[in-house]
Amino acid sequence: MAAAGLAAILCAFPSVSRAQSESSERQAYAAKIRETYNFRFGKDSLSAPGSAAIEGNDFIQSGAFPTAQYCAHCHQQAYAEWRQALHSNSFRTPFYRTSVNILPRTKGIEFTRHCDSCHNPIGVLTGALTENSNVDRKFDQDGLTCTTCHSIEKLQPAIGNGSYVMGVPAVMVDEAGNRIPGEVPDDEIMKYPDRHSKAVMQDFYRTPEFCASCHKASLPNPLNDYKFIRAFTVYDEWQNSKFSDRNPLTFYSSEFVTCQKCHMMREPVAAATTEYGAKKGTFASHRWLAGNTAVPFYYGFSEQLKKTIEFLQSGMYLNVDLFGIKKEGSDAMIAPLGSVPFQLSRGSTVQMMVVIQNKNIGHSLIPEVRDLYQAWVEFLVKDATGKEIYHSGFLSPDGMLDERAHSFTNRPVNTYGTFVDNHQVWTIHSVAYDNTIQSGRSVLVRYEFRIPAGAQGPLTVTAKVNYRHLRQSYLNNVLGPDHPAYPVVELVSRTRVLNLGYNPPTPPATQDNPDWMRWNNLGIAYLDQLQYADALHSFSEVVKLRPDYPDGYINIGLTNIEWEKYALARGGLEKALALSPNNARALYYLGLVERRAGNSDAELADLQKVMQQYPQSRDARRELGIAYYQRHRYSEARRQFEALQNIDPDDLAAHYNLAVIYRRMGLKQQASEQAALFSTRQVDPGAPTYSLDYLRKHPEISIESVPWHVHKDPLLNAAAKPLQH
Repeated sequence: MAAAGLAAILCAFPSVSRAQSESSERQAYAAKIRETYNFRFGKDSLSAPGSAAIEGNDFIQSGAFPTAQYCAHCHQQAYAEWRQALHSNSFRTPFYRTSVNILPRTKGIEFTRHCDSCHNPIGVLTGALTENSNVDRKFDQDGLTCTTCHSIEKLQPAIGNGSYVMGVPAVMVDEAGNRIPGEVPDDEIMKYPDRHSKAVMQDFYRTPEFCASCHKASLPNPLNDYKFIRAFTVYDEWQNSKFSDRNPLTFYSSEFVTCQKCHMMREPVAAATTEYGAKKGTFASHRWLAGNTAVPFYYGFSEQLKKTIEFLQSGMYLNVDLFGIKKEGSDAMIAPLGSVPFQLSRGSTVQMMVVIQNKNIGHSLIPEVRDLYQAWVEFLVKDATGKEIYHSGFLSPDGMLDERAHSFTNRPVNTYGTFVDNHQVWTIHSVAYDNTIQSGRSVLVRYEFRIPAGAQGPLTVTAKVNYRHLRQSYLNNVLGPDHPAYPVVELVSRTRVLNLGYNPPTPPATQDNPDWMRWNNLGIAYLDQLQYADALHSFSEVVKLRPDYPDGYINIGLTNIEWEKYALARGGLEKALALSPNNARALYYLGLVERRAGNSDAELADLQKVMQQYPQSRDARRELGIAYYQRHRYSEARRQFEALQNIDPDDLAAHYNLAVIYRRMGLKQQASEQAALFSTRQVDPGAPTYSLDYLRKHPEISIESVPWHVHKDPLLNAAAKPLQH
């Protein structure tokens, strides 16, 4: 036994000695970097205004990170996929460098730590991002290499901007579980694969929270010299989607689905490939397929581009519904098309109601940097001869999108009321409009056109959603105007043939939703456009077709609540609970009705039942906290709002209420901290004036800021009486 113990000590000693040596080298390196490093944002703040952190909170030499080529010895498929994927190209692409390089020229290289905490972590943690740095930056070409992600040992709260804590990179641990820094011989890994796995894998790597460390971002005060502005919230969008199983308020339900299940789907191992990360012949894809077609197109990564387009065109994610028609002189809608007969005549003006559903994307359409990505509706009407009657959402010969197209984008503006071009996010003060479709929701797009007197029937009407990465003006900024045309991908489309004269009912197409869901999606779109009477009508049609569907009645109740007709909401919610006892969604909204009616005991009971079923529901935590506060149960209210901050550290209601509660409990320091966070995170009441200025300058797109706007054929007589909508 003594001999065995001595052997274990001797086996472990080299790794301990190596770790000590690496630590000494790191200390000497960090001391040298600190001599000239610009700690502009605070002493010992390595990455601010980003969030990246590392074990020991000190700089680390770039050689401490084993290279991707080293990992490729045993992970050939992972390496081949990674090399073409966005992670390996996160820093070097001209699409990123064009915007981030403006920062050193205008503010200072230290400000790039905000972006590079995610796009180039090694650059941040080696101390390279400071004036006159002598750090060898050959790592720039690899962006997020294997040992950046696989060295992360824990996560900070989900604030984004690189909210991870990286360990000293290691591909092995010793017998005692201590990390062995740097590279080790391949045969050692093959001899002790379990010790390799312990060094490079963590259970949280398979969670959405791992992705949230970078797929959530804000613009903090040190970056913009203004105030906190939320940049994008893909993780929060997932949390609020049906796929998270954390939100009882979604319009539809689903099984639990993580980011990784969509973007790292398992695939067969390629023939003649060494891939020791495979299990039962399959491997989690390291392509991270999503929406970026620009990078593989630019570098000629044909396989990545092909698979990205296949991913986008899988037909799983969106639904387009040519739902109904309104005729000139009537407010009645002929709908749903295909299910009801109708007449069309030449010379008449019609309005086509197009419903687009974000059916199975776990986040918004479009997520993240909506000012750069471009998705839009192309709507085309032709007669039997092929003559165009109306076309919206076309591309002009120079590649620019029709300025009156309905696009799923936003328009951030600066203090001059000017669109923030070139992605200079630190200048953003307001957003003129945001046409995103959140996960599980729908949008109604209206198109108005006249059928010419000489039109030859039948008419062919097509609506499709197109996608381009990136918008043409940004591509021109980066590459100049003479670049090749970048891919435009058709995500989804629907065509209907309309007779001039009588149109009988027609069978549904394979991709069509059933009629009850078509009405439901229309109701959701009306609700989001604040058209409450139309939403009520739509949801009433749902329950006529599906009297057994609890959510139809809940949606009626929700619409009345949004319309501030709380008393009328009760009936639908109670009907839903009769069909589905203990339904958390119905209980949540009934709790709000009870609050308005002054029934505080019933309100509290309903919200507590919701919380028992959905402990990670931010809405339920927030409302339960308010319920406790109103009953002067401050300790219980405090627990709810603190739990809410664990879910969303930026929640405004949590900051505000905790500031009040802490003050009442005599916790002055905590109260001041929360009050300060509320102050910087709340919307600047003066900011919308910049948006108004922008919209005044651009009347051609100003209608996009009006939820219920109509896309009208410019050829229509401007004096003609508009249709009711």
